[in-house]
Amino acid sequence: MLSEIADGVFAFRGKNELMTPSNEGAVCNLGLVVGDEAAAVVDSGGSLVEARAFIAAIRQVTPKPVRFLINTHMHPDHIFGNAAFRDIGATVVGHKNLPRALEARGVFYLRNYRNQLGDALMEGIEIVPPAQLVADRSELDLGNRVLDVRAWKAAHTDNDVTVFDARTRTLFAGDLVFMEHLPTLDGSLLGWMRQMDAIAAIDARRVVPGHGPAAADWPEALEAQRRYFEVLAGDIRQAIAEGRPLAETVKTAGRSEASNWTLFDEYNERNATAAYAELEWE
Repeated sequence: MLSEIADGVFAFRGKNELMTPSNEGAVCNLGLVVGDEAAAVVDSGGSLVEARAFIAAIRQVTPKPVRFLINTHMHPDHIFGNAAFRDIGATVVGHKNLPRALEARGVFYLRNYRNQLGDALMEGIEIVPPAQLVADRSELDLGNRVLDVRAWKAAHTDNDVTVFDARTRTLFAGDLVFMEHLPTLDGSLLGWMRQMDAIAAIDARRVVPGHGPAAADWPEALEAQRRYFEVLAGDIRQAIAEGRPLAETVKTAGRSEASNWTLFDEYNERNATAAYAELEWE
């Protein structure tokens, strides 16, 4: 389940699929960093079943306590396992906007994903907000290993954080970086495009994207995502300039990228809809 991608740094690769009962919600990448005294986990997964399996895998790697669970953002595939880590004593860490986002969407998530995942897999899932908030940057000490948690302005969502292990120059980017799986927009396209320049400047050797391979070279890993956003924005700007309506534009915007991504048909029109509403007011 866990692969060691650098000294004391591990990743679990999720499937490039929608959350379903058959994959137990395990569709995003998860991370583990082990220090001299304790460990930190990056995201908890899409179900308690996945989270408990992740904890069992962690116990095969280290007996050290999980001191922190860092939620990279609000989406269910990243936070539905939170209760399992809270119950073993981990402090949940997240963006300062994350509690508000979870309060606004939590009831919807629990209801909607019960329909998608089924009663058995949703059993016991709670919306567990972070107890430790990050407004700008925060350091988490694991014992001779300090993680830099950084909060970002609106991009994928308005509550994204990254986690950087300076010792191995490993960046856990959450859903600020997608590979293989089409990026999904739930924040600001323009903000995300701007943030990518700052993210690219992080002195990392490798990245664990939110979706895609367990690890990839940095900053080359950003290239496909950057291209998709440029194509999507360019197509929508042209459509707006030509006076084409939203309903027509979303059918064609970004379509030239279809062969480069999994789950393109599931998410591209949604991305185009959100981007059109934003770019219309540039």
